[in-house]
Amino acid sequence: MKIWVLKSKIHRARITGKNLNYEGSLTLDPIYMEKVGLLPFEKVEVYNISNGARFSTYIIEGKRGSGEVVLNGAAARLGEIGDPVIIASYALIDTEEAKNHRPAVLRFGQDGEIEE
Repeated sequence: MKIWVLKSKIHRARITGKNLNYEGSLTLDPIYMEKVGLLPFEKVEVYNISNGARFSTYIIEGKRGSGEVVLNGAAARLGEIGDPVIIASYALIDTEEAKNHRPAVLRFGQDGEIEE
């Protein structure tokens, strides 16, 4: 049997930009992506801590070192610059593998800086 588990999570990153006139997606700094194993065009769920909005989209790479977390397209209406969000991806794995699975997590502090 296979079950869905949390693969990667970016916790409390802050929205840095919005681009309504884009076809869609979430732009992320590649450094953030690498820290949790997210790939370009990977499906993610985004949970806005400020307003409760939840939506699915995919990742596109922003500029390395920019700190970008940009809502594009329709998603731009679901958050404001500065809102903290959770970005999560999930994987379908065997039940036995799930017993030892630990997701990759990147946490941001209240000041917007990465907590190591």
